[in-house]
Amino acid sequence: MPTVFRNGILEVDRLLIICTIMRILKDKTRVSDLKPLAEKMFGNLVKGVVDIERELVMIDGELHSDLAEKLAEGGSRGMNLWGFNIFPEVEDWLEFDSMVNIKPLQSNRTRGIDDAGTREKAEEIIKKFIIR
Repeated sequence: MPTVFRNGILEVDRLLIICTIMRILKDKTRVSDLKPLAEKMFGNLVKGVVDIERELVMIDGELHSDLAEKLAEGGSRGMNLWGFNIFPEVEDWLEFDSMVNIKPLQSNRTRGIDDAGTREKAEEIIKKFIIR
């Protein structure tokens, strides 16, 4: 059973296992530097979750819910977690579209962020860590 590991992909006897390293951003990162992460997972995007209370940004999960769960394990509250996507190769690189954003108790019934103030705060925090 040959095993090959390269570019975050583990190949074991024709079975591909995509490995992600979920990470909380601590320093500024250029959008263009996220291109390799996008290519290994979905081809054109990197998933992320922002905690608008603790001002944390976590990226590189297979699902937004995986990232949200890790942040919650570290003390974040679900009501403050918002999912987003980064598209490194397009001008309009940030998108809020995630199932974790559906929060009926907060009157957010879509995969986006309906409240303008919440959306602006999330975007501001993300752009502290991810720059053009």
